[in-house]
Amino acid sequence: MAIERASCPVLNTLRFCTKNSSKLYNFRKKHFQFPSFFPRNFNSSNGKLYPNGLFLNSSSSFSNSTQETPSQQLALLLEVEGVLMDVDRLGNRQAFNAAFQKLGLDCANWSQPVYQDLVKKSMGDEERMLVLFFNRIGWPTSLPTTEKETFMKTVLREKRIALDELVMSKTLPLRPGVEEFIDEACEEGVPVVMLTAYCKSGEKQVRSIIEKLGKDKMAKIKIIGIEEVKRSSYGQLVLGEGVASDLGEQLAKEARKAVSAEEQRIAKEVASILKLTVDIDTTSSEGLQNVVAALRAGAEYADVPVHNCVLVSGSLSGVAGAERIGIPCVVVRSSSTARAEFPGAKAIMDGFGGADLTISRLRQIQGS
Repeated sequence: MAIERASCPVLNTLRFCTKNSSKLYNFRKKHFQFPSFFPRNFNSSNGKLYPNGLFLNSSSSFSNSTQETPSQQLALLLEVEGVLMDVDRLGNRQAFNAAFQKLGLDCANWSQPVYQDLVKKSMGDEERMLVLFFNRIGWPTSLPTTEKETFMKTVLREKRIALDELVMSKTLPLRPGVEEFIDEACEEGVPVVMLTAYCKSGEKQVRSIIEKLGKDKMAKIKIIGIEEVKRSSYGQLVLGEGVASDLGEQLAKEARKAVSAEEQRIAKEVASILKLTVDIDTTSSEGLQNVVAALRAGAEYADVPVHNCVLVSGSLSGVAGAERIGIPCVVVRSSSTARAEFPGAKAIMDGFGGADLTISRLRQIQGS
């Protein structure tokens, strides 16, 4: 018989039944420890705590009916990169120029028109941008032809370092209207959760973006990074040591990654030859699992059921993860996703406030 609902965080998060998840029930005790923490509002007088760690609410243990306050009807999950700050638009050109300067390439200094022209002609492929530029002005005379690829990787590595330093500085602003959007959510009692666990940049860089909100706003939100995901009920059950993959599963995972990488390479080559814009979903099965884990952890820390959350995303991986577990998703476009397709999103916006994304519009999207 399927267990439909319980107040145990694991059951609320996974909604599994004994028929489909028998393997999860057969963990050896020495390999698995049930999460030792409960929601902050845990009160044993509200139900019964069993020896195996399962807590069932006496009023609605297995009932489909729920009693939710208005603030529990919606939780806001927010990505940071591209949503809180359009990093590529604000800092990518500056980071390239900083990399050129560090490597002693005095002939390379991209103005805004030059940068925009390269982005357009390369369809945003940064290696292709370098090829187009140096084919135009000439490659460094001391660089052997056989080392061009190594040279480009060095430039892109230095560019990434420079961009991280820019992000952590105080010079790059947040997107217009995003602070008012968060204030509106907090005023209406909507939990706000920032997701940093699956960001492209390091968590340190991404958290520095969040810090631009100021201490007052940060005190009202939750930040879900890798450690918070690991400590969540879902993280402990699915990503922890209690679930060990055998050799066959590991080999299958590696094979899928290899096939995915090859498909992406071929698609990029074809797009380049035909001069087409191809939106490639680079989310691997492992990457998608990490996104799903972060989304479920965000819902758990917000103390709101997954289906009552809405994700505001700026990435293909975020949209794919939300679609996988039934979370409505709204995309806020950035310079890096201006031409991308998001078929799994409920809505696509250009920014915050006014005719774009507001909390009232988010509630309409959630109910649609």
